[in-house]
Amino acid sequence: MTNNSIVYQVDAFTDQAFRGNPAGVMLVDATLDETWMQQMAAEMNLSETAYVIPKDDAFEIRYFTPKVEIPLCGHATLASAHILYQLGIKKENETILFHAKGGDLLVSKEGDWISMNFPAYPVTQIEIPLHFKDNLGFQPLETYSSSYGWIIGIAASEEEILSAQPNFEHMKSNGLGHLMITAPGKNVDYVVRCFAPSAGINEDPVTGSAQCALVPLWHLKTGKTTFAALQLSERTGELNVKLINDRVEIQGKCRTIFKATLEI
Repeated sequence: MTNNSIVYQVDAFTDQAFRGNPAGVMLVDATLDETWMQQMAAEMNLSETAYVIPKDDAFEIRYFTPKVEIPLCGHATLASAHILYQLGIKKENETILFHAKGGDLLVSKEGDWISMNFPAYPVTQIEIPLHFKDNLGFQPLETYSSSYGWIIGIAASEEEILSAQPNFEHMKSNGLGHLMITAPGKNVDYVVRCFAPSAGINEDPVTGSAQCALVPLWHLKTGKTTFAALQLSERTGELNVKLINDRVEIQGKCRTIFKATLEI
C-alpha cells in the first residue's frame, strides 16, 4: 500500500499527544525524487520526515531533516513502524525489516511497545573541546566521539543537563554541531539532550538513534546492559534500551496525531 499524496504525523517515544518527538511518515513508491522529498521535509518542518517504500517483503526507508538527508533516525523509524502496524500492512506478530542507508533495521511489536534493533556505534574518548563550556554553560567530566560526527559530553548531574544553554551558532563553528549531553538520572539510568544545528535541528525532542552511542557508552561506564532513559527536551520522551552484542534494542510508544492529503 503506497500513496504519494498522504502524510501522517506521529508523536514518537510517548503515548500522549504533543509529547515525544513528532515525525512525518509517507508510504510511497519509488518514483519520488530526492528534490521532492527534501522539499516536502522542509514543508513539514519536523526534525525528520520518513519515506517508506515497499521492497519485496521489506521496506526501504529514507529520512530527511528540513535541510539534509540523514542515514538513520530512531524516532522516524518508530513512527513508520507504528503506521505500518496501525494500517494493518503488518500484523502485530510480524517483524518489519527496514533497509536504511545506515543499515538494516528490525522492528517488532509487543502490546503498546515497539522495539527497534539498531547497530551499536563505537565510542572513543577525546579531549574536551576547547570552547565546550563557553558554548553549553558547563564543563563536562569527559567527552567522546562516535559515528556520524557525534560528540558526547558527560555532565556531573541531571541539573547541568537541564540548565545547559547551548549557543547554536558558536557550536557549529566550534565542531559541536552534532552534540549529545548526558548524565546519570534521578529517576532513570541516564538523561540526555541532543543538538544538531549543523543538520538544521537546534534541539531534537527525542533521539532514538542517539541510543546507538549512548547505550555502549553507559555500558562502558556502568557495566549494565539494560537502561531506562529520559530525554530532557521541552516535550520529553521515554525510552527503554538494551545492549545485545553489537546491537542496541530501543523500545518506545507512539501516538498518531493526524493524516493529511496533499493538494499538489
